[in-house]
Order: sequence, then structure tokens, then C-alpha cells
Amino acid sequence: MNIDPVRPGLLAGDPTDLPMPAKDALAAQLRLALKSPPVFIAFAIFAIVLVLSVLAPVLGTVDPIAIDPSQRFAGISAAHWLGTDAFGRDTYSRVLYGARVSLIVGLGAMVASIALGLVTGVIAGYFRAADAIIMRVMDGIMAIPSILLAIALVSLTGGTLTTVLVAITVPEIPRVVRLVRGVILNVRSEPYVEAAVSLGSRLHRLLMRHMVPNTVAPLIVQGTFIFASAILTEATLSFLGAGLPTEIPSWGNMMADGRMYFQLQPGLVLYPGVVLALTLLSVNVLGDVLRDVLDPKMAKKS
Repeated sequence: MNIDPVRPGLLAGDPTDLPMPAKDALAAQLRLALKSPPVFIAFAIFAIVLVLSVLAPVLGTVDPIAIDPSQRFAGISAAHWLGTDAFGRDTYSRVLYGARVSLIVGLGAMVASIALGLVTGVIAGYFRAADAIIMRVMDGIMAIPSILLAIALVSLTGGTLTTVLVAITVPEIPRVVRLVRGVILNVRSEPYVEAAVSLGSRLHRLLMRHMVPNTVAPLIVQGTFIFASAILTEATLSFLGAGLPTEIPSWGNMMADGRMYFQLQPGLVLYPGVVLALTLLSVNVLGDVLRDVLDPKMAKKS
């Protein structure tokens, strides 16, 4: 019988003494976090919004842009579950299809900003010659309020979905670049990176195997906040009349159209506003949970 010399109470090679794999530990932390009522509620809300947006065509909806003047400001009924707006359009259908627009904008802006920011941040963090130029450009973009920059871009190119995506993505890129650059600068001084350099590792292997993987966890967390910020920015642009065309059912457009009739039909503003607030709240809560789980510093504090 072999006794562990460090911890005599355990047998050497006891499988219960082995460390938990990183993936299993992460999954265990996520399961533990979901047991918290606020986190579970946030996850459930986001899942419901996602399912409703995907299954909108089969959930009793009608054409969200179909105008029926005879049904203007109709109340809640079997035909119109949330009533209608000033043009006789079904509010329930517009809320569900508006979720599609918001989630597409949020996901598109998140993926585009992370992809572009990752590449630019790695270049800025590894190549000193490019660092000063790239970061001064990023500082210049960040000096302009994001909503004003988005309005300017939409005004110049027109209010299409692609234009709105670009207008929302551009202000988010500098934040990702600064995050990735900081991670790369920290990793460059690590012993295993210096050892790989001394062994003559090629640049692409050095970056992809030893440096870029360290950015995954912070980028996942940053991505959740970009997702929420993009949804809010799109709603703000549409509410101000500088976003998507008014006939497209987005939550911002619905609130902009309904504000003039708030006293007559408050649901035109309240229904999309409440869904928008709940979606943003759930995404932010989930982002905080991911930060606590993926950030080693937060794990040590807890």
C-alpha cells in the first residue's frame, strides 16, 4: 500500500485526489450559478424571447406589416392578442417579429465587433510598430459618442439592416481592441511564451496556440455586453427615427410610433418596452455570471 508522503490520509494514486478537469469544473460552476433564482429567471427569460422569435411564424401571428384601417386601435381580442396600432397592424405579431430584428442585430454586431477587434487587438498587442497607430485610431473613435457616430453613419448611407449593423459595430470595435491588446501584452511576458519564442516557434503557431486562446474567456464576457448594447442602440436609433425603416417591426420603431398615442393606447409603448427591458436585463445578468465563472480573479475573490 503506497501512502501519499504529502497527505498521509490519502493513498498515492487515489483517483479521488486527481484535480477536476477544467471543462468539468466550468460546467459545475455554471450549473451552480443556474441554481441561483435570479440567474435562473434571467436564463429563462432570454430562452423564452429566443424561442418566441424563432417560432414567431407558427405562434398565431399574422403579417406584422399588414395594414387594416378598419381595425385601428382595436383592443385585446381573440383576433388581436395585444390589440392593434394606429395603422391596424397586429401588436402581438410586431412584438414577436421585433424580437427577431433585435436578436439579429445584437448577434451580428457581437460577432462582427469581436472578429474585427480580435484581429486588430492581436496586431496592436504583438507588433509594437503598429501599436501606436492602431491605438490612436481607436482612441479617436472612442472620443465620439457611440450614438452620435451611429446616427451619422446611418444618415450618410441610409437606414437598412446592414447599415444599422455597421453603425452599431464600429463604436464597439475599439473596446474589443483594447481588451485583446491588454491580454496579449500580459501574455507576452509569460515564461511559456518566451520559451516558445526561444525554441523558434513560428509566428502563427505562437499566436494561435499560446496567446490568442487567453483572449477567449474575456471575449465571451465582453460579447454578452456588446449583445445587450447593440440591442439597446438599435432601439434608440429606431426610436429617434435614424434606424430601420418605420415599416420594419422593431421594438424601437413600435415605441416611436406609439408614443403619440400613449394616452389612447399605452400598450403600444409598454409591450415592446417591457420586453426590451427584460431582454436587456437577462443578458446583463448572464454576462455577469459568465464574468464571475470565467475570470480567475473574480473566482479568487468569491
